[in-house]
Amino acid sequence: MDLSGITDIIQTQGMKLLAGIIVLVAGLFLVHWLMKLITRNRRLDRIDPTLRGFFENLIKLVAYIMIVLTAASVMGIPLTSFLTLLASASVAVTLAMQGALSNFVGGVTVLLLKLFRKGDYVKIGETEGTVQSIGVFYTELVTPDNRHISLPNNSLSSTAIVNYTREGTRRVDAVFSVSYSTDIDAAIETLKGAVRATGGILPAPEPVVKLTQCADSSLNFTVRVWCKSADYWTVTWDLLENGKRALDRAGIEIPFPQVDVHMK
Repeated sequence: MDLSGITDIIQTQGMKLLAGIIVLVAGLFLVHWLMKLITRNRRLDRIDPTLRGFFENLIKLVAYIMIVLTAASVMGIPLTSFLTLLASASVAVTLAMQGALSNFVGGVTVLLLKLFRKGDYVKIGETEGTVQSIGVFYTELVTPDNRHISLPNNSLSSTAIVNYTREGTRRVDAVFSVSYSTDIDAAIETLKGAVRATGGILPAPEPVVKLTQCADSSLNFTVRVWCKSADYWTVTWDLLENGKRALDRAGIEIPFPQVDVHMK
């Protein structure tokens, strides 16, 4: 082959390579523009945010795969040979993609069963936080201290999931300990006053104040109230503060653990 023939091959392959790169860059820009257009489309606001986020990620993934295959075709890489190679290595590809496929199936399962949705506060195994998104392969949680945690979707089907916000209301349980010399009725009325002084408590179900345990060094009273899920921590902290102040004003002693030692 003479020099002119080599030059022609280089020029031809170079043009194909350049065209493929242009297709790749233009395709990536197009996907970015398309995703922004989908995100800003107010007509899609009627779709459940969790389902919408999942399909946005799925559309992006499929678009990227199509762009890469198109760029490879423009560069002169025969797709039939490429697919044949994948088919011949199907065992290796299947093993390599097993985790990704199981994550995808896990994400679809979460959406179909509606175990939780975007914005729910959940506990998955030992991890808890607010659901930020349910992606194609991973579910993202944001903890109360703003840590982002990514959980593989395939782990969700084999882990206990606690959804704290699904019902819209939560019960707050607070325990107050008083000395054995305290009059039971006086303690109950004092704690009921603390309940009335705490904002955010729902009238129904009706708040409950009961003596629930005669412990070694104290009488333990349990206060149970209901509130909206979004107000859970505020009501919990305010109830504890108001209960302590009410007991102090009433002169009711909150005992420390103690042991009586008898000397013979």
